[in-house]
Amino acid sequence: MLDLHHPDSDVLPAWEAGAHIDLILPNGLVRQYSLCSTPEDRRSWRVAVLREPDGRGGSTFIHDELPLGSTVRVRGPRNHFPLVPAPRYVFIAGGIGITPLIPMMTAASSAGADWQLIYGGRSLTSMAFVEQLVAEHGHRVAVHPQDTCGLLNLDALLGGPDGLPDGTLVYCCGPGPLIDAVEQRCTGLLHVERFAPGDAGEPVLHGSFEVQVASTGQTLTVSPDESVLEVLRCNGIGIDAACEEGTCGTCETRVLDGQIDHRDFVLTAAEREQNALMMVCVSRAACPRVILDL
Repeated sequence: MLDLHHPDSDVLPAWEAGAHIDLILPNGLVRQYSLCSTPEDRRSWRVAVLREPDGRGGSTFIHDELPLGSTVRVRGPRNHFPLVPAPRYVFIAGGIGITPLIPMMTAASSAGADWQLIYGGRSLTSMAFVEQLVAEHGHRVAVHPQDTCGLLNLDALLGGPDGLPDGTLVYCCGPGPLIDAVEQRCTGLLHVERFAPGDAGEPVLHGSFEVQVASTGQTLTVSPDESVLEVLRCNGIGIDAACEEGTCGTCETRVLDGQIDHRDFVLTAAEREQNALMMVCVSRAACPRVILDL
């Protein structure tokens, strides 16, 4: 666990269940972690960092080179995975995907909603927070370690042939194959957060398109092998970005005109329909020109 406090002992920005922050590490890496503490505690933020020796270096740096008392820059919090009010929830976690769901369970209980957690992982010893969750929530928590229980039987766990009761929302976070399997079973009820990009399919346009910068009128051409983010940066327009894979939401940019080929894994179906936001790291134009609020 990594607990963060303001260096001047001030209160930290407010957040709600589902939010995440960017850790801007001293070695230049930027990594996103879900807040898994209590939103009411404005003096401390907690994130869980799984050490991944074969990862991209962020978790090993935090574990091995970020000693107690270190200073680290933080960006956020942002929330593209908010808990929508509902009478009933099913929370499905795979591995470290449990982290954003922890404050959601507390919020659901406080709101008087009915809920259950389905928590899968490779083994019981690798599954974080199990003892805490069982102690706090008891029978609502169903733990399914793969080495003793096998793969999650999602058909049975999600209500079988009769499905889930009306009004139930499903929140899922974890590995891509788990999210894909859950999406096949309850698309209309589902809210997900991915740690890695899925398959965005073929782009709407295979050729170049133009991006106009609203504040200056400057028009830039984005070729098929470039991202909007790359073109903006090459032309001196600074954009914050972290994952550059369409999963974190850091590069979210307002769209003033034009249709977007949304290729991110952040926006909901309703937000895509509104066409007001674009993740410029991966999304593209679905028309010859778009105007961005830059």
